[in-house]
Amino acid sequence: MRLPLLLAAALLSSAVSAHAVVRGAVVRNPNGIRQSVVRIESSRGELCSGTLIAPTVVLTAAHCLQQRAAYRVVAVDRAFRQRAVMAVAGALHPAFVPGTTPRTQPGVDLALLKLAQPLRGDFAPLNPRAAAQVGSGQPVELAGFGSVDESASRSARVLRQTQLVSLGTVQVANRVLLAADPQRLAATSGAGACRGDSGGPILQDGRLVGVVSWSAGAFHSGTACGGFTAVTPLAEHGPWIASGAAELNRLVAPQAADPSGRYAVSGAGRGSSAYRGSRVRR
Repeated sequence: MRLPLLLAAALLSSAVSAHAVVRGAVVRNPNGIRQSVVRIESSRGELCSGTLIAPTVVLTAAHCLQQRAAYRVVAVDRAFRQRAVMAVAGALHPAFVPGTTPRTQPGVDLALLKLAQPLRGDFAPLNPRAAAQVGSGQPVELAGFGSVDESASRSARVLRQTQLVSLGTVQVANRVLLAADPQRLAATSGAGACRGDSGGPILQDGRLVGVVSWSAGAFHSGTACGGFTAVTPLAEHGPWIASGAAELNRLVAPQAADPSGRYAVSGAGRGSSAYRGSRVRR
C-alpha cells in the first residue's frame, strides 16, 4: 500500500534509528528466536541488534557500523548465558551512503559482520535467501535487544519479541516496509522498535524477511518509538547478501579471538567491498 506524502513527511520529522522492542515480551524459549538474534556493541557505546545468517556471519543495519570502533557480537545460549565474540571484518551494501541518518538514507541500510569464532551448537542461523515479499496486512514479528522506551536505556540488552502487522512499502528517503502494532496501527503508541533494535530481524512464519532500520512514534505522540517500525526488506537483496557473506568468509581472522577488543571494523567510506578489521590506536 502507498502512504500519503504527508505521512512520509511526518515520519521523517519524528523518526530515530531504532534502538528496543516497545511492548515486547522477554524471550524465554531456548528453542525459539534466541538461537538466531544477537546483540552488537561498539567500543563507543553504541548498541544494535542483528541476525546470525551463518556460523561466522551476522546481518545488521549499515548505519550501525558507521563509526570507527571495535565491535563485538553477544549471543545467548540455551541457558541464556551471554557469549561474546569479536567482529573482525564487515561489509556495507554498495548503495549505502555513509554520513546520513537512517531516515534520510537514500540507499540500502544493510551490512554484514564476520565473527572471529563461529557460533555453533546452541545457535541456528537464518537463511535470508528464503525471504519473500511482505504484503500489506500480513503479520510479522520483531525481535531485538533494545529498550522498552526511548527514555529507558537501562532496559536494553534483553532479548524481546513482539507481533506487528505490515502496512506495505513507502518511499521516504529510500523504500522501506512499514510495520505497526496490529491493534493500534500507530494511531496511539503500541508495539514497535525503539532505541537498540536497529539491525534486528523482521520475521514472517519463521523466515527472515527484513532488517529494522528506524522507528517513529504514533501520530501526535511526541515520541520516536511505539508507532511505525521502518524495515529494509530483504527479498531483493539476496544476491548481495550471499556474495558479501561468501567474500567475508574467505577472509582469515587476524587471530581466533581478541579479548581486548582492539580489532576495529571501520564502516565509513568503505563502499561495497568487504574489509578487514584493523587495530585501534590506544
